[in-house]
Amino acid sequence: MDPRIREHASLIVHQALELDEGDDVVIKAPPVAEDLVVALHEVIGDVGANPLAQYTNRDGRALRAYLRSHDGDFETPDHEQAMVEAADAHVHIRANENVTEKSDVDPEQNAAYEQAQRPILNERLTDNWTLTQYPAPANAQLAEMSTEAYQNFVWDAVNKDWDEQHEFQEQMVEILDDADEVRIVSGETTDISMSIAGNHTINDTCTNNVPGGEVFTAPVPDTVEGEVVFDKPLYHQGREVLDAYLKFEGGEVVDHSASKNEDTLREVLDTDEGARRLGELGIGMNRDIDRFTYNMLFDEKMGDTVHMAVGRAYEANVGEENVQNQSAVHVDMIVDMSEDSYIEVDGEVVQRNGTFRFEDGFDG
Repeated sequence: MDPRIREHASLIVHQALELDEGDDVVIKAPPVAEDLVVALHEVIGDVGANPLAQYTNRDGRALRAYLRSHDGDFETPDHEQAMVEAADAHVHIRANENVTEKSDVDPEQNAAYEQAQRPILNERLTDNWTLTQYPAPANAQLAEMSTEAYQNFVWDAVNKDWDEQHEFQEQMVEILDDADEVRIVSGETTDISMSIAGNHTINDTCTNNVPGGEVFTAPVPDTVEGEVVFDKPLYHQGREVLDAYLKFEGGEVVDHSASKNEDTLREVLDTDEGARRLGELGIGMNRDIDRFTYNMLFDEKMGDTVHMAVGRAYEANVGEENVQNQSAVHVDMIVDMSEDSYIEVDGEVVQRNGTFRFEDGFDG
């Protein structure tokens, strides 16, 4: 086994989850990620915790078959809900054998299924959880890379000095922590502002996401105003959405479009009322993620991007006096900030053309 897989597993167990003896851990993974599942069992055994592996894939053949045969009247499965409630920690491993397996599932069917799964997701998010990627060949193909090159890319982004990365990102956290308004401007297509007053900024360095490499907060839902074009592709439910455009008034999406698969974007926004509001503003800061790979777990961490998610806000981001946006979905979309772009916090430019004010080469 590649020693980097064992290092990846150790990072999940000891840093991301901080497992203790006796903890009950549910591992959800597709069969193609078996090496990482094996390594996790070994490290979890060293700790004395209790692993349970579910070989499943939210984007795989089995779920496709289920969704295509179901009448669409989904209910929350009690047995899955009970398992999640009983567990102390959760590991969700992404890896694909076919990244477009669900491309022929009706988007409305996907949305209905996600709505029924919402109570399970909400329960999982109250526990100790982490999401990660195993570098499967299909994901390498989507990224237009060889399998070996993609493996190197993934593990360079995952297995790094996270203490050093934390210090680097903390500089941005300090800027956002006491801030009121954030404005994102990119070219002539994006000019969007929002209040984050009273909400919390999280320094993500391998806790819930592995790899980490972002700082993120939640907008105050009703304060989002302006227009944004997400110029990096969104890959959702096996479909590529290009040039997703959203216009916000009073915090709500009042207009939208896309140059490709606009129906997929529409189905996301129509999931529920909360899906038309922003639940997250994130700023990518992982410089080892230096290329776009059609994988949001990595792409949103790129150091010259920002991302915004329509849908559910994370509870940890929301201050006691503010309202948490609720939704069955949380869909991230990315704006390239490398050229003709800036981030403004309370009227002061803190990033221009992808360079932060605390980095060499910043041109305020």
